[in-house]
Amino acid sequence: MSSSGDIRIPSRLPLLLTHEGVLLPGSTMRVSVDTARNMQLVRSRLLKGTSLKSTIIGVVPNSRDPEHETEELPALHSIGTAGLAVQVVGSNWPKPHYTLLITGLCRFRVEQLLRERPFPVAVVQQLDKLEQYAGLDSGDADVSSELGELSQRFYEVALQLVGMLDISVPVVAKLRRLLDSLPREALPDVLTSMIHVSNKEKLEILDAVSLAERFKKVLPLLTRQMEGLKLLQRTRKPRLDDDRRIIPIRKGGGLAPGQLSMEDDGEEEDSDDTSLLERRVRGSNMPEAALRVCLKELKRYCPIGQQPDFYLFIYFLHFVNNEIKDCLDIRAARVLLDSDHYAMEKLKRRVLEYLAVRQLRNSLKGPILCFVGPPGVGKTSVGRSIARTLGREFHRIALGGVCDQSDIRGHRRTYVGSMPGRIINGLKAVGVNNPVFLLDEVDKLTKSLQGDPAAALLEVLDPEQNHSFTDHYLNVPFDLSQVLFIATANTTATIPPALLDRMEVLQVPGYTQEEKVEIAHRHLIPHQLEQHGLTPQQVQIPQDTTLDIISRYTREAGVRTLERKIGAICRAVAVKVAEGHKATKTPSSSSSSEVTTGASASEPIGGSVDLSLPPEMPIVIDCQALKDILGPPVFEMEVSERLTLPGVAIGLAWTPLGGEIMFVEASRMEGDGQLTLTGQLGDIMKESAHLAISWLRTNAKAYQLTNMAGGPDPLEGTDVHLHFPAGAVTKDGPSAGVTIVTCLASLFSGRLVRSDVAMTGEITLRGLVLPVGGIKDKVLAAHRAGLRCVILPKRNEKDLEEIPAHVRADLQFVATSCLAEVLDAAFDGGFRGPAPSLAPPPVLSKL
Repeated sequence: MSSSGDIRIPSRLPLLLTHEGVLLPGSTMRVSVDTARNMQLVRSRLLKGTSLKSTIIGVVPNSRDPEHETEELPALHSIGTAGLAVQVVGSNWPKPHYTLLITGLCRFRVEQLLRERPFPVAVVQQLDKLEQYAGLDSGDADVSSELGELSQRFYEVALQLVGMLDISVPVVAKLRRLLDSLPREALPDVLTSMIHVSNKEKLEILDAVSLAERFKKVLPLLTRQMEGLKLLQRTRKPRLDDDRRIIPIRKGGGLAPGQLSMEDDGEEEDSDDTSLLERRVRGSNMPEAALRVCLKELKRYCPIGQQPDFYLFIYFLHFVNNEIKDCLDIRAARVLLDSDHYAMEKLKRRVLEYLAVRQLRNSLKGPILCFVGPPGVGKTSVGRSIARTLGREFHRIALGGVCDQSDIRGHRRTYVGSMPGRIINGLKAVGVNNPVFLLDEVDKLTKSLQGDPAAALLEVLDPEQNHSFTDHYLNVPFDLSQVLFIATANTTATIPPALLDRMEVLQVPGYTQEEKVEIAHRHLIPHQLEQHGLTPQQVQIPQDTTLDIISRYTREAGVRTLERKIGAICRAVAVKVAEGHKATKTPSSSSSSEVTTGASASEPIGGSVDLSLPPEMPIVIDCQALKDILGPPVFEMEVSERLTLPGVAIGLAWTPLGGEIMFVEASRMEGDGQLTLTGQLGDIMKESAHLAISWLRTNAKAYQLTNMAGGPDPLEGTDVHLHFPAGAVTKDGPSAGVTIVTCLASLFSGRLVRSDVAMTGEITLRGLVLPVGGIKDKVLAAHRAGLRCVILPKRNEKDLEEIPAHVRADLQFVATSCLAEVLDAAFDGGFRGPAPSLAPPPVLSKL
């Protein structure tokens, strides 16, 4: 359609009452239809209509909430927009409704309402006509002059607004083309539908029948949008694309002059010219020790190439001593790290510190970093980003399950089939002597009869020794001091102490729910859409839906399961999209709930309507759709239901997969004073249970704890059963001490523990609370579970500084130094009875 003046709408139109927005001529809007009148209009006119005229309806704004629809028709707005319904999609999520894709054609005035049931029909008068704008060429000269000046000023302001946007964005580029191709009278409506304005302001533009009045009303809106963009440009961070170009990227594997070339292993040197090989060896930059070995091998070289040493010598020639200069631009490195990874402030700060020191001292040796954290938190990807930040080559060495020291040091050349170790092979693969090496899963090395690979790594990861690392295959010292080694592990418990001492350990804890939502929308969802051939115009996952996936379908410290769930959603949407494409090609065989009618909205203004290509409408994933795709929620918050009886408390545990909440249950029955422990408990946890029983029996009188017969000894004539659910999982550690005491105190006193409280801490026989580890992971687990209060040892208060500020704001922390304080915080109104007198705590050694 070239302009609104070419449009002739019927004099009678069915009316669609909308409350979600205001449709303007030239714009496209999605309308949700779920009221009785609107549903009947869709069924009667749009789904059964066969002509183009049957898909033209009147869209009238309605201020009444559809949830309070009555039999009486609300007062109609006098001005509406005639629209072309180009797509109709039916759905049952969460109740039967239709979603319409409507393109605005022109304004109309409601002259007379003909009927109200089953849907309103009215006599209308078309308002938008080209004769208004034709006054520029004929008619009143003053009107023509005023409209010309307004239209030119409006066009210039619109150009300024578009110029402030990124023209590389397809939507912005399309808008720039529309400014030149659309008639001037269509610009106010089109731009109003694109900029950020309220429905009340859109309604004023709709009521502006006069073209001059329309120009005057939209101009202040454009000016306001420009002011907002200027303020945003002054306050936003530097763009990644502007800074990335200053980071040098190594193109290919070219070598500097004077160094040996690096051919493929299948290519052979000229075996007839020994002098050529000697010149190339002497002209290389290899160290003196390596040069002597190469010359020695050259003397033993046989021109006919029949001896094994010939091939070994060719391998020497392939080994290159090349070096890449680091990128030391800290500002660009910060931008690149922030764009690749959200959160992880400690890791990014350590990389920036390394760059800063390198600026001051060029001879700095490469640090030995070890990232320790749960699976799926991005340890490996951070190593790759560090290599990009430095402008170095990256090489990953998987150490999981390696049980032979020859994998690290290589085989001696006396053996048939010998080869270098993974370190030297990695250097050969990247072709430089200062890459970033990622030693993945260093905590999963094993021993065998072939030696201990962890012991072989001691020389590799020792900055004082790796400048002369000797591989058994090369048998010459090689300098590894310029290599940046990064190791990853899930836990330090299985890493030998000698190896752990050589590395700088950086803890990578799990993410908070807010961080996971941000990571999902920045990285995971765009990646999955690309992997499944979808676009943001085809599927939309709101943040509320993402939060539901995180809290009800995953329970992890990282984001791997979250990414798999998002992938499942994308696969389900891909099926719908594929079925829709098939239905478009063969409409006679379409039987799905998606019904496509009318014309394409991809070019609503400035071109002819294509009746064969329906537009793509995004599928919005809400809570009901989430349940249909992923099934019922896997994890339901059952905290309050589990604490409805005395003898239940919530503890906090650390696992290699992150923090977890842990329920502790206790019951008692008549017996002879025995304590039963179940739940696959380790020796330390069993000792904590006996400590708790002893402390409670000692202080039973002070806290008015009784047995089943009312006696002063809680265990007299009573058996106690202490159980830790999830019995298939082995549990051990000292941090459950305070939880066991609270659980048993609740059992003996008959009082309920607060349902919003979790706790952790080691106890002593005298009732002291000692510090424990893993505080950040434990606090994040309590936050994920929706708890509001965390009881922790007083000496662990320093660990709260590592917890994100928004998590600290949501939680109340109670720092305790003795069990009396723990019980007062765990029960509403405090625990009964005076606190037992405690001697001053002794000076404790560092744990």
